[in-house]
Amino acid sequence: MQYITNICIICIIFNKYTNIMETKEDKFKRLANARVNNAIKQLELIGNLSNSSSYDYTDDEVRKIMSTLNQKVKEISFKFQESLKKEKFKL
Repeated sequence: MQYITNICIICIIFNKYTNIMETKEDKFKRLANARVNNAIKQLELIGNLSNSSSYDYTDDEVRKIMSTLNQKVKEISFKFQESLKKEKFKL
């Protein structure tokens, strides 16, 4: 994953100094790849908290964590759905 991050940084520097414009699609893909991979890593770290030999937690705490994460995923999904609805009809 560090390799991908380094490539992204190199691409940004290259684009900046060579005046090559990055398309919206390319920018979306670059940022989505980095951000989703970062989110996955953070979720895995949250999952590590389930290790009961290292941590003590209550069912209520687990429900609160899961509820918060699920709510954020729903919010993101809604944003993408709303964005798609704004597009005008085209053949």
